[in-house]
Amino acid sequence: MDATSHTFSANARTALADVKLQRALDRLAEGFPARRRDAVARLPEFDALRDAAVAIKDHTILNLDRYLERFEAKVLEAGGRVHWCRDAAEARATILSICTRAKAKSVTKGKTMVGEEIAINDHLAANGLDVVETDLGEYIIQLRGEPPSHIIAPAIHLSKDQVADTFRKAHGTLPPARPLTESRALLEEARTVLRSRFLGADVGITGANFLIAETGSTVTVTNEGNAELTMTLPRVHIVLASIEKVVPTLEDAATMLRVLARSATGQDVSVYTSFATGPRRPGDLDGPEEFNVVLLDNGRSAMLEGELREMLRCIRCGACLNHCPVYAAVGGHAYGWVYSGPMGAVLTPALIGLDPAKHLPEASTLCGRCEEVCPMRIPIPKMLRHWRERSWQRGPSATRSRFGLAVWAFVAARPRLYRWATGAVAALLARLATRGRFAWLPFASAWTGTRDFPAPEGRGFVASWNRGERR
Repeated sequence: MDATSHTFSANARTALADVKLQRALDRLAEGFPARRRDAVARLPEFDALRDAAVAIKDHTILNLDRYLERFEAKVLEAGGRVHWCRDAAEARATILSICTRAKAKSVTKGKTMVGEEIAINDHLAANGLDVVETDLGEYIIQLRGEPPSHIIAPAIHLSKDQVADTFRKAHGTLPPARPLTESRALLEEARTVLRSRFLGADVGITGANFLIAETGSTVTVTNEGNAELTMTLPRVHIVLASIEKVVPTLEDAATMLRVLARSATGQDVSVYTSFATGPRRPGDLDGPEEFNVVLLDNGRSAMLEGELREMLRCIRCGACLNHCPVYAAVGGHAYGWVYSGPMGAVLTPALIGLDPAKHLPEASTLCGRCEEVCPMRIPIPKMLRHWRERSWQRGPSATRSRFGLAVWAFVAARPRLYRWATGAVAALLARLATRGRFAWLPFASAWTGTRDFPAPEGRGFVASWNRGERR
């Protein structure tokens, strides 16, 4: 997909003015965070599991080449093939070559953010293949011609009425007066339409939550069962995954799975957790005749050294999005590329460059909630500050920003003036506040446009320090 991250500010303003989107985002705030909290409360050892998962990924990243080579050897041993791709263009060409060799005409596809990253659907369609998304959310947005707005819930920005309208337009052979007011009716209609596509597909493409070096297996986690049909019914199965998805052993994968579902959807375990190892063997009742794994680098190797290495621990659970006040205000499309929310604000500049994505690291209050809920304890605020520093080194672009920082620097360099100015402003705000909050403030509309600004309370830090209040 084409990146529009460079227009984040305009994208955000559009999102804030979209009434239907704002209602959908309100539902998000009431759903995933509460379910995650309850799931974690049911598992007293959750924090210990997080520490174990972090240790697994850190060890794997430090030995990534060795585990990837072991994974490849095991895939070959099981009768499959591994294709190493440096960038999106190589991955697209490789997948198209596999489809062409198989004389494929139709392709079913499970949800994979890496597939969005390399725009594989557009590439295959441009070369004459019929590609259909089989994840319900992905299927809905494919019909609408939209990118996903969330890494685990692609259509979370839509209401049931919008989905019903989309189905009525796309499924023109069905009775126009059919009732589509209930979620179950929408689900059953999608299942009916997609069933023939599952049965007729020549190639199935899935992503992978994990790659297991010990066995050459790929692990796919879903709640719908679509990935299982996508990987077992077609003659050819293609697994598309980025290189950091590898873990050493089956036991390691089990540890990761215990933190993944709880962090993502608040489930103890996802409905389907499937392991695929090679093509169909003699005696197997189902499975593909051909098994291919496409391993994508696309900038990950460059992250191994430096401040962004810990981002490679990410298991794409979406917890940081679900708890982010900025994402909750503007949704995923405002970020302008595949990955949104806090993890997207870190990952997108690394993958497409800082210049087109420099606004994303600024779209954060640095509240730290993302790091707090991340099952892999990724220090996202630290990485956002890294990108901000890199951007500042290139020079601030806005005259207003340069002027504001110059004024702040002048005042901050003069302690007496700074204490007087901040004290006067705090006292004025405290006096003018209504019920301790502001619904609007001059020069702060970007904040008050989506949430109230709390009025100052009590003494400032320096005054409290001077009075000995240091606890």
